[in-house]
Amino acid sequence: MNIKTILFDLDGTLLPMDQDTFAKAYIDGLGKASVPYGYDPKLMMNAILVGTVAMVKNIGKKTNEEVFWATLVDSFGESIMKDYHMYDEFYQTDFQKVKDVCGFELRAREVIDIVKNKGLRIVLATNPLFPSVATESRIRWAGLNVDDFEYFTSYENSHYCKPNLDYYREIISKLKLDPKECLMVGNDVSEDMIASKLGMKVFLLTNCLINKKDEDISVYPHGNIDELIEYIKFLN
Repeated sequence: MNIKTILFDLDGTLLPMDQDTFAKAYIDGLGKASVPYGYDPKLMMNAILVGTVAMVKNIGKKTNEEVFWATLVDSFGESIMKDYHMYDEFYQTDFQKVKDVCGFELRAREVIDIVKNKGLRIVLATNPLFPSVATESRIRWAGLNVDDFEYFTSYENSHYCKPNLDYYREIISKLKLDPKECLMVGNDVSEDMIASKLGMKVFLLTNCLINKKDEDISVYPHGNIDELIEYIKFLN
């Protein structure tokens, strides 16, 4: 394989976690953080879920950020925009506690270093449901640095979400990648392995496997973190 770029998922891949536990801690935390601003936490939590679904369904006319905030305006009116800073404060403070429900993979650093030493481009292809400040925090939680990655997706710079193939097409277009020279590494069969439909090579990391449709994973190169390391070592 002539691989020049490796795209990594983050949540459940470089940063071990149970997605449902993480989502609950995140949404609960944001709901509680809204109380001092006069919001009903249950209404806020529901609005966040509605906004998340809207981003997943985004068809590209607006950024995910614009879509998310449009749904909040629908829920609370234009007044929500004056409290935009509430979210910034949350990600700097209470969001950091969500780290406690995540795991830590010591060898994530080794994986990235191996790729760097091979001179390959590295992209963080994490589902862009969060602002960049939240993604930068999760990168650090994984024991990595933001500058380890040439580019990472966030709700500010993305117009689609996984598993929409246009999510991957947007990355390919922005970075001028040849999909046949890319490897996508992720833990979600539906969201990450779909990149193979564009001609990308894929590797399914099974440490925190998500396989909601109970697909046959034998059709994909797959394995745990140790097997991923060996796979990357023998690239090119």
